[in-house]
Amino acid sequence: MKYFRIFGIVAALTFSPLCRAQSAQPAPDDARPASSKVPGGDSPGIHVQSSAATPVADAPPRRGPGGRGGFGRPITLGPDDKQVFPDPPAESVAKRDGIPRGQLEMITYDSESVGTARKMQVYTPPGYSQDKKYPVLYLLHGIGGDETEWQRFAAPNILLDNLLADGKATPMIVVMPNGRAQKNDRAEGDVFRSAPAFAAFEEDLLKDVIPTIESRYSVQADREHRALAGLSMGGGQSLNFGLAHLDTFAWIGGFSSAPNTRPAAQLVPDPAAAKQTLKLLWLSCGNKDGLIGVSRDVHAYLKEKDVPHVWNVDSNGHDPTHWRNNLYHFVQHIFR
Repeated sequence: MKYFRIFGIVAALTFSPLCRAQSAQPAPDDARPASSKVPGGDSPGIHVQSSAATPVADAPPRRGPGGRGGFGRPITLGPDDKQVFPDPPAESVAKRDGIPRGQLEMITYDSESVGTARKMQVYTPPGYSQDKKYPVLYLLHGIGGDETEWQRFAAPNILLDNLLADGKATPMIVVMPNGRAQKNDRAEGDVFRSAPAFAAFEEDLLKDVIPTIESRYSVQADREHRALAGLSMGGGQSLNFGLAHLDTFAWIGGFSSAPNTRPAAQLVPDPAAAKQTLKLLWLSCGNKDGLIGVSRDVHAYLKEKDVPHVWNVDSNGHDPTHWRNNLYHFVQHIFR
């Protein structure tokens, strides 16, 4: 309870501008990335480890745009803070004619940990069949969102339909649950008061969400075929829960993870074990995002401990373009 009280104070100070930035973002059609060619992404382990992530002493501080991802905080970039994947083509989330389409459905499940019925969106790939077993990506939202946020920000079903049609991704199920583990899980009123519910979601995820998916869908139910990733608050959840349960998840991604992210030494207390068991650990942030220090600290620790990982810093802020672009690349490298 002491942790929750402290977290609530921190959330009120930190996440207020964060939530406003999230809620003010345009839908994917209003904020598409610039066009560029993207590699096929057929390598399972892309490990980016360059020079130490220390600030550039002679570089002037950079600020993100006011009210749109920068939160008014000075941003100083270090030599490691570079974009290692190009921006996806603009048509990555454009619905294409003449290709097979997956199915997106909203399902209800009984959450014993929360004590109520809850909802989550589930994407099944084109040609989904009970005769085949599929890997599963669990995709978590931000503090101002819910089980529909990823669909509004990134259209994962269209994105994956397009990648699958081009042979650039493995057919997978994508689960978008509500990471606010409380009976009233709507993003309404003072959403910062629900910060403890995001920590409590760990139990709902492990004891209710995953068992529900594995009982209703034809899945490969082992760690090598489970991935966990999220944006902002959901990025922090993904790092916190995924790295604490390497027996459950082998592929983990945090896209502009929020300050709910645990300190790096707590996330990875046993670097040797993480190095041995992780298939892919993905960290990303925009160079106009005032929260870049959260992910940079994790990157610096992982680099010091020689734990392979991706550190992708693009030219965006704390916004849907960054989240969509990194999802685009992340899904091409999991389950390979």
